[in-house]
Amino acid sequence: MMRGTDKILFIVPAYNEASSVGSTVEEIIRLYPTADVVVIDDGSIDATAQVTAAAGAKALVLPFNLGIGAAVQTGFKFAAEFGYLFVVRVDGDGQHDPQYAADLLGPILAGEADVATGSRFLPPNTGYRSSFIRRIGINFFAGLLSRLTAAKITDPTSGFQAFNAKAIGVFAAYYPDDFPEPEAIAVMSRYGLRLREVPVRMRQRSTGVSSIRYLKTFYYMVKVTCAILLDKLKRRANEA
Repeated sequence: MMRGTDKILFIVPAYNEASSVGSTVEEIIRLYPTADVVVIDDGSIDATAQVTAAAGAKALVLPFNLGIGAAVQTGFKFAAEFGYLFVVRVDGDGQHDPQYAADLLGPILAGEADVATGSRFLPPNTGYRSSFIRRIGINFFAGLLSRLTAAKITDPTSGFQAFNAKAIGVFAAYYPDDFPEPEAIAVMSRYGLRLREVPVRMRQRSTGVSSIRYLKTFYYMVKVTCAILLDKLKRRANEA
């Protein structure tokens, strides 16, 4: 049983997700009726905002497509401005199963973690299969971040997460831009945020395709690796 749900905000970043965001919002509201839901419409050219409103959630519409990092940071800024104590991020494409939000919030509400990430690769939920190319990126960043942060990371690209007020403040001030999840783990380490991975099941994407495909995966790996290493250097500079 969750407590204090009047201070919990679900943020749902969405870009052209009119076909799936409505059911996502309705499911969150049904499962957590006293929490609030805000959809960050990242400059969609479809009816994402209208579907969101019809489903019963507030839509923050960005003037044009800024990318997933800016959309998520907008949600954190909204949460910080209005005094929410806890945030849960659920993507608008139907891949994240909102029933697991309670599991993510468990260690946050108990004061055991500042951020909880839903992992597709922890038992008993080990049946998730992504593309071969995507698995290369996931395994690479899992190994890199586990070494750099001294924490066991199994799912560095998961965006299904819960955050406490300390983490909300950090990410309202700064959240990585493109392909932000691995770099965000490095940021957590720099600010001393405690990360806990929680086993979850994820659904297959109900609509659309991943933005991380083929050669873009290797660009993604190089770009984010550089960002992570630069963040590590920032931490050492601050400690000096």
